[in-house]
Amino acid sequence: MPLSNGTRLGPYEIISPLGAGGMGEVYRGRDSKLNRDVALKVLPEALAGDADYMARFQREAQVLAALNHPNIAAIYGLEDRAIVMELVEGATLAERIAQGAIPIEEALAIARQISEAFEYAHEKGVTHRDLKPANVKITPEGVVKVLDFGLAKMAEPPAPQGNPESSPTLTLTMRATVAGMILGTAAYMAPEQAAGKPVDRRADIWSFGVVLYEMLSGARLFAGETVAHTLAEVLTKELDLNRIDPGIRPLVRRCLQRDPRRRLRDMGDARLVIEEYQANPLPEVAPPAGRHSKTAWMVAGVLAAALIPASLGWFRRSPELLKPLVRFDINPGPDASMETIADRLAISPDGRRLVYGTRSPGGVPRLSSRLLEQPAGAPIAGTENAIHPFFSPDGQWLGFFSADKMKKVSLLGGAPSDFAVQSWGTGPGVDWSEDGSFVIAPNSRSALVVLPPAGGSFLPLAQLDQASKEITQRWPQVTPGGRVVLFTSNTHGGNYEDAEIVAFHRKTGHRKVLYRGGYFGRYLGPAQGPGYLVYMSRGNLFAMPMDLERLTVTEPPVQVLADVAASPIVGYAKIDYSRTGTAVFLKGGDEVPPVLQVADTSGHLRTLSAGAGVPASKSSIRWAPDGKRIAMIVTSGGGRDLWAIEGSRTGHMDQADVHRNPL
Repeated sequence: MPLSNGTRLGPYEIISPLGAGGMGEVYRGRDSKLNRDVALKVLPEALAGDADYMARFQREAQVLAALNHPNIAAIYGLEDRAIVMELVEGATLAERIAQGAIPIEEALAIARQISEAFEYAHEKGVTHRDLKPANVKITPEGVVKVLDFGLAKMAEPPAPQGNPESSPTLTLTMRATVAGMILGTAAYMAPEQAAGKPVDRRADIWSFGVVLYEMLSGARLFAGETVAHTLAEVLTKELDLNRIDPGIRPLVRRCLQRDPRRRLRDMGDARLVIEEYQANPLPEVAPPAGRHSKTAWMVAGVLAAALIPASLGWFRRSPELLKPLVRFDINPGPDASMETIADRLAISPDGRRLVYGTRSPGGVPRLSSRLLEQPAGAPIAGTENAIHPFFSPDGQWLGFFSADKMKKVSLLGGAPSDFAVQSWGTGPGVDWSEDGSFVIAPNSRSALVVLPPAGGSFLPLAQLDQASKEITQRWPQVTPGGRVVLFTSNTHGGNYEDAEIVAFHRKTGHRKVLYRGGYFGRYLGPAQGPGYLVYMSRGNLFAMPMDLERLTVTEPPVQVLADVAASPIVGYAKIDYSRTGTAVFLKGGDEVPPVLQVADTSGHLRTLSAGAGVPASKSSIRWAPDGKRIAMIVTSGGGRDLWAIEGSRTGHMDQADVHRNPL
């Protein structure tokens, strides 16, 4: 029964009703002790009468009350059956969206504050699970406040009430949150929520993507006639993001991956790409002057041929086309689907073995292994639901991720074993050292850690540099010999063009900034003797001679390649390097056929082309460390195929007819 004005709950007096939701009625109240207005969320009698529930509810509220962030509406405490909360003046985001699409500058300012709130709460171990425009308020000063943070998790009544299919936007917080039950607002639920599966912070990231889309478009993304119809759209509707700005579209697409394992994993990464988009455009990067003849190494790239500039740094000669690639089909096995390969592809250090994704007879994704010269592969036991495989330096072991844990399995046989006992963070950012240990960047706000060869818990490696206000260390590389680790350091949390490439000596703890103004640095060369530091800046690859023993760069950088594809969300370049100093990279853009180009130190640029027979879309690619083979995913005619390239020959894994390699 609604409370009348003047009703007292402890020191709080009811002033007026503000609204109602799945957890009860909300009132404006007056705190007689502190002389301030508050919001009082009065719980339904069915909940307040359950002593066990109220005891657990109080414990949860104490955890949430510890959240202290300017973009999260604070919880002040509990009083009888009421939650005492910060009263936020202003309109809800739902009311703002109802007026039409929000200009991108305003929308991103709102989205950045939402992402900051979620980044903070997720780091505290708190998820929301009911993010929607109605749970976001904007004060007259433009400050964003996320409401009800964590309250959805606390609302666990024994049974749902009413007819849940009467409205497509009905909040279902009165449902139990035990496994198999649905929680949240239908139009903003993650697919795993809609299916009644257990959820984690990635469900919040999905909801964030839906909210961001609706801010930019002014339209609902999922709007079925009933809750059931809306949930069906969440699970199956083909998403069309063409109504929103193309510059922010990749972020929204990453948030709206139905498979949570492929979804953006860290709200901090969303914040970074928003801040990068908001930043003023940087001037075009011009290659510094230098004695280009001393840059003696080779690069190879999967490019759009029409976009290759004639004056590519020190590459002065026109490409010389070699004879077309010879194509042969490779059958990945009767239980394989090319859709399973996108996040499940690796090639061994010697370039002989492929690991790729297949499905079990029951439809569960898993990994399979095969030698290139074999006509078919075999599943690797214990790799169900594995993603992102990677080889050990000797090629005898395979690492992968499953259930947010890092595992390894011997390619000679045996069951996989867990390595990372702590929950895995963002996914990218691991290198397998020659001594068997792993150097890992666990998330977007941490220093590098080490996982010992025997596994177990993470051990600290480098500390965040307080003097420079360093906030993240990413994309580690253990250089030859294992003494030095390179990583990308970010001190401002925004554009990675201003990041630093740092060398860290594992024995002495000494760190040195090798270069400012780039990211994803890698050392190419031997443990002793001259080598090269390569790094990314604005989609271009630069290189400079480097002395690994002295940790010095000896000449200015030279632009080597232009328009290398990189993810703006994490600043990660789609480029891989072999032990011989050869690099393979993905050219941005989908409109023109990709070709493979190799450049030598004289400026001679060779183009390996298969003409019209080469599929045209971007590909996931891996280069074998011996520099002899490349494996990549290409898309053509609506399907995905696996291609292997060796010199001037290509092997093609096709879903169609099976043909043995005739060569």
